[in-house]
Formats: sequence, C-alpha cells, structure tokens
Amino acid sequence: MIRSIRPDAVLVQAVIAGALSFAHLHDLAAAAGQDGWKAWAYPVSVDLLLVAAWRRLRAGGDKAAAWCWFLVALVASLGANIATAGLLDLEHVPAWLRITVAGWPALAFLGGTLLVHTAAPRHTAPEPVSAAVSSEPENAPVDPVPAPTDSLSEPAPEETPELDPAPASAPASAAAPSPGVPPALIDHARTLATQYRARTGSDIDTATLRTQLGVPEPLANAIATQLA
Repeated sequence: MIRSIRPDAVLVQAVIAGALSFAHLHDLAAAAGQDGWKAWAYPVSVDLLLVAAWRRLRAGGDKAAAWCWFLVALVASLGANIATAGLLDLEHVPAWLRITVAGWPALAFLGGTLLVHTAAPRHTAPEPVSAAVSSEPENAPVDPVPAPTDSLSEPAPEETPELDPAPASAPASAAAPSPGVPPALIDHARTLATQYRARTGSDIDTATLRTQLGVPEPLANAIATQLA
C-alpha cells in the first residue's frame, strides 16, 4: 500500500530556510574569492558544525564547548545572511572578511574534531539499597544465635528404677519378677534365651541379651537374674 504524502509545515519551512542560508553562504564565499566547488563546500561545512554541536548538546558532556561551537557556526550562518542583504558590497569585500572565509575550514575542522572525538561522560547507576537493610532500625537488638548442638552425641541412658533383690532364702526358680521389669519383657527375653540355647547349646550371656533386647546394662542384668 502506498501511503499518502502529507505536507508538513515545519519541514517545508526548514527546507526553505536551509536552502536560503545555503545560498547566502555560497554567495559570500564566492565574493570572498572562493570560486567553483569551494564556494559550495562552505555552506556544507557550516551546517555540519551546527549539527555536530547540537548532537553533543543532546548527548550531554561538556556543554560549554558544545554551546561555543554552536554559536560560532550560528554566527557564520547568520553573518552570511546579513552580509548578502545589501549591507556589504560583494564587489569589494574587505580584507578581514576574506581572511575569515579563508580560515574557516581550519576552524570548522577543529570544532568538529573536538565535538566528535570528545568522550561523553558515563552515567553509572547507583547501587540499589536492599529493602531489608534499609527497613531495619540502626539500634535494633540482635537476637543471639543459638550454639549448634552435637547431633551425634549419644542419648542419655534411661534411668532404670532400682530392683529389689530377691530374698536369699527363696529359690531362684520361684523368684517373682522385679517390679521395674515388665513381664512381657521377661517373656521375650526367655524366648530369646531358649532360641540361643537351642542354637549354641549354652546359656545366653548378659551382653548378648542386652544387645538383642536393646536395653541398658542395669536392666539387662536384672532380666538375666530373672532368667537364671
């Protein structure tokens, strides 16, 4: 699809102003003795210096230097427009104007080089402050860190109530179970002792009984006493 071209008043005005300024600069350069293609190069040089200075003003950096070269190019363009308005006899151009026009290329080259090759300052973003750090008051109390506990330490042995020894006069086979030993544990220990005797041909010792039952040594001794 072909888009319709709409005339822009600002663009048309810019083209007209640029063409007139270009022509005035050309006429002034030609009157100052710059004939041929050299007269056409002067308007291009002035306009390029204006553009370079304006871009540096937009990019930031040394604005004083950018404004300086912008005003130099603006005075050159504005001066040419005024000079060709009949205030200056283009048939007898003064010597100072000839010198100014002849020295303009070197001045424009210096200004353009300084504007283009001067590094713009780098803007570094400030470090974001952590919200957690900024929200805490300065004198906030700090909770003490609990000391790490040794997870591999052995558990404390269970306290075993003291067992009342069986009376000396009573026979071992008729001894009643100690109040601190559950009867079910005695029966389980008796079953293990029977299986051990059937397997090995000898009575089970206290250490083996303690290992198989998983009980503390005092309780194992009490159970072994009941099994004797």
